[in-house]
Amino acid sequence: MRAVESYIEGRWHHGADGIMVNHAVTGESIATISSAGIDFAAAVEYARTVGGPQLRELTFHDRAGILRALGKHILADTAALYDLSTATGATRSDSWIDIEGGAGVLMAYSGIGRREMPNAKVIIDGEPVSLSRDGSFLGAHIISPRPGVAVHINAFNFPCWGMLEKLAPTFLAGMAMIVKPASQTSYLTELMVR
Repeated sequence: MRAVESYIEGRWHHGADGIMVNHAVTGESIATISSAGIDFAAAVEYARTVGGPQLRELTFHDRAGILRALGKHILADTAALYDLSTATGATRSDSWIDIEGGAGVLMAYSGIGRREMPNAKVIIDGEPVSLSRDGSFLGAHIISPRPGVAVHINAFNFPCWGMLEKLAPTFLAGMAMIVKPASQTSYLTELMVR
């Protein structure tokens, strides 16, 4: 029996004593899932102290380039994703929206990052504004990545696209994230992440 693993703190984690996940059409047992042994506080700390700082070192264009490369990588070999997607109960059309639509979201946000954002780590929001009568004191707003961690909880019906539609803007913004896929279809999310 295949065990679904979690990619956490920079490595794959196999939880013990998992629960069974069944094929949505045939009812056949296809995998086990478990979060046993994951230290969630450590995962958040890792995201804050390792993932987040690494993302914030990149410019918006750097992050956009990574999203594009990831989208192209997913599109380069979708056969295994389509094969496994049948176990979720999805039709070929549903799978197309989920798999290729998910990759398309990455490409769309890549384009936004490259076209609409500067090749910088912050965005200056508008022109500086004089805050003193004689113009000796100016103020400006900047948009910069937040140092926190986003937690994404996803539904069962789009295990690829659902995750990628949240991941893309969060990644482009330079914020670390933790993704929790739906248990019922987590095996497809895991394959896409791999």
